[in-house]
Amino acid sequence: MPRTIVIGAGVAGLASAALLAREGHDVLVLEKGTRTGGRAGMLAEDGFQFDTGPSWYLMPSVFEHFYNLMGTTSAEQLTLVDLDPAYRVYSEPEPGRPPSAPVDLPKGAERVRALFEELEPGSGPALDKYIASAKRTTEIAERRFLYNPFKRLDNLAVPEVLKCAPELARLLLTSLERFVQRRFKHPVLRQILGYPAVFLGTRPQDAPAMYHLMSALDLDDGVRYPLGGFWEVIASFRRLAEGAGAEITTGAEVLEILTESAPGSRFRTGPRRTATGVRWRDEQGTVHTERADHVVSAADLHHTETALLSAQDRSYPEAWWDKVTSGPGAVLVMLGVRGKLPELAHHSLFFTRDWTANFESIFGASPSIPTPASSYVCRASASEPGLAPEDHENLFVLIPVPADVSLGAGGRDGAGDPAVEQIAQAAIEQIGGWAGIEDFEDRIVLRETVGPADFAADYNSWRGSVLGQAHTLRQSAMFRPQNVSPKVSGLYYAGGTVAPGIGVPMCLISAELVLKHLRRDYSAGPLSPDSLRPARAGAAG
Repeated sequence: MPRTIVIGAGVAGLASAALLAREGHDVLVLEKGTRTGGRAGMLAEDGFQFDTGPSWYLMPSVFEHFYNLMGTTSAEQLTLVDLDPAYRVYSEPEPGRPPSAPVDLPKGAERVRALFEELEPGSGPALDKYIASAKRTTEIAERRFLYNPFKRLDNLAVPEVLKCAPELARLLLTSLERFVQRRFKHPVLRQILGYPAVFLGTRPQDAPAMYHLMSALDLDDGVRYPLGGFWEVIASFRRLAEGAGAEITTGAEVLEILTESAPGSRFRTGPRRTATGVRWRDEQGTVHTERADHVVSAADLHHTETALLSAQDRSYPEAWWDKVTSGPGAVLVMLGVRGKLPELAHHSLFFTRDWTANFESIFGASPSIPTPASSYVCRASASEPGLAPEDHENLFVLIPVPADVSLGAGGRDGAGDPAVEQIAQAAIEQIGGWAGIEDFEDRIVLRETVGPADFAADYNSWRGSVLGQAHTLRQSAMFRPQNVSPKVSGLYYAGGTVAPGIGVPMCLISAELVLKHLRRDYSAGPLSPDSLRPARAGAAG
């Protein structure tokens, strides 16, 4: 059994551990925190429970495929409920006027089409074409791009890709913003279709139009919620990893990835160094040396390259990052609120009128705090009352801001750094004002914030970014750092900062790409579940 060490027990780390253990590796996962899950965290305080990271169950087919690889299904691992409305959109009120009625995105393609026609008469056929294009793009992306290690160019020189080449070129070279504007005129519809760029760590004017598949999947298939939140999703990943035989150690901070000259390195044309293990420190301060045949770093790529590897082993040194476009930072606000909040759906989006200025503040040449800021609010207690005490609600609020650790860290009940608390306070006032909840702030009984400095400290996140490198064209697909070190054999990368990119589904795919590299399987599409060995007893439970 090859010995494999996985650095980090976030989504990508747990998924890598699960797949490699099922493949037959002897896997040790080292996580510096006290819990697994990474950015997909959980806060439990005073009877409230909050997801403190991902909360939108995107691309369910990717989850299903991962579970199938592990010999199980999403239905066996999770309880998924349909959301109706899928989400609610609030628009910034006109000065001196009361808030306008929100727009609800209903469940069901026909009802969504009717909504588009109501807001923009005659837009139904454009929506049909938009969704059809998104479906075609999703299918070819999954077969030819997302699961592709990009080690063989002939993977793309196939009739399926060549036939679609003109359309794919347009989707890659046209921005999502332009793609949407050519098809729809209503400002709210444009925002609904453009906002998923934020999930990709960028703005609609910089994201390739290929990513129009993100919103279209929600519009066509609807949105589901896993009971227990994403914390239950993470629990399922850990169950599967440990059931397959992986060992997970928390409170284990990796200090260094150990390397040595590869055998016959003087005559090698590829990497001349090889990974041999790691040095790590436990909670008592004792430093350990762990030997391995392979190392998989699911930590932030910047941290892996600039802190865990020696200068001679770095493929992406500090100077390389000067040319990289970062995704946004974020201020997170967890609120426990007395009384019910029917004004808010499970997912609610608050959009500013001046869309361009909002994104320019976050991603422009001179970043600043957007005023006002667009934000996202999750009221998971709308679907699962047990996440809050009786007659209370739990709210998770995400405000995208520049990726800048100088904004500071969060804290409990307003004790965070001033800039973070000011952003949080503005969001609280915005929610109450735009949603027409007059006594909203007075009903808050718990308030906890997280800032960019927390992301840097807790997850070694580059610049305190909440997501990693933005999905611009030159930072997507084959242009994004891949899942194997160019300089060190036996060293692999997983997570949102490498291919295929940002988000929980992409992290699951990155783990599969690591497995494909280890197998030297450079095919373009996803692995067959039959290609992994049968699960051990209890592994799928």
